[in-house]
Order: sequence, then C-alpha cells, then structure tokens
Amino acid sequence: MVEYPLDQAPHSPRSNRRKGRELALQALYQIEITGDTSAAAVDLFLQHFEGNTKAKEFARRLVSGTVSQRAEIDRLIAQATEHWKIERLAKVDFVLLRMAAYELLFCADIPTSVTLDEAIEIAKRFGSEESAGFINGVLDHIAQSSCSKTE
Repeated sequence: MVEYPLDQAPHSPRSNRRKGRELALQALYQIEITGDTSAAAVDLFLQHFEGNTKAKEFARRLVSGTVSQRAEIDRLIAQATEHWKIERLAKVDFVLLRMAAYELLFCADIPTSVTLDEAIEIAKRFGSEESAGFINGVLDHIAQSSCSKTE
C-alpha cells in the first residue's frame, strides 16, 4: 500500500489543483498552437486526459481566465521580461507564465506563495533545466510590482 503525505493524497485538494494546473498548461499550450480558444476545444482536450472532476473544473477555470485576461497578462510579462522578447520565450515557459500570472492577479483564493511554488514545480516537470529559475524570477517580479493580492 502506497502512503502519501496528507496534502498530496491522490484526491486531496492540493493534488486536484496540481493536476488541474498541469491540464490547464497543456490545454493553454494547445490553444497557443491552434489558436482555438473555444470552450468546446477545451472540453474535447480534457476528455482525452486523466483527471477527476475537481481537477478538470479547476483546469477550465484557469484556461478560461487566462484566455480572457491574456492582453493584461502579456503586458505584465513583457514588463517583467524587459530584456527578452516574448516571441523568443519557450512556448511552455510562456504559457506557464501566463497561467501563473492569471492566478497571481485574479485568484484571490490562492495564496501567492502557493502559486509561485506550483509554477516552479510544474516548470521543473514540463520545462527546460533553466525554466524553474526563469519562471520564479518573472513571477516574483509580477507579484511584487502588481501588488496582486495579499496573503
């Protein structure tokens, strides 16, 4: 029998949210490639991946919010990456930055430290060796400069 820490059990709120973030990242990557932001496209994507109802609901929330606030989020990312052109960022890193910036700015129910920690861990899994440090630096800049929410 596998034992999990209480906060990481297979159906804990934390694991549901991590899975939801990973699904959202993948769905947002698909949107970045295809340009199709429709709810039907997101639903079709989610049908093909594992995840319980709560994880998929959280993924939909992140995808919908990130897409709807994309212009504002991209403006803040551009400011935080002043020496980088957005077009030159790795797509996975850019999509993760968008999603985590959405959480930082518009999800008052999620503590800033949780958003930062989760983005770093997901960057380690889906990005390059340098992704986690880059993501951390950019998101920390956005969090500090935007005074997005308080913990």
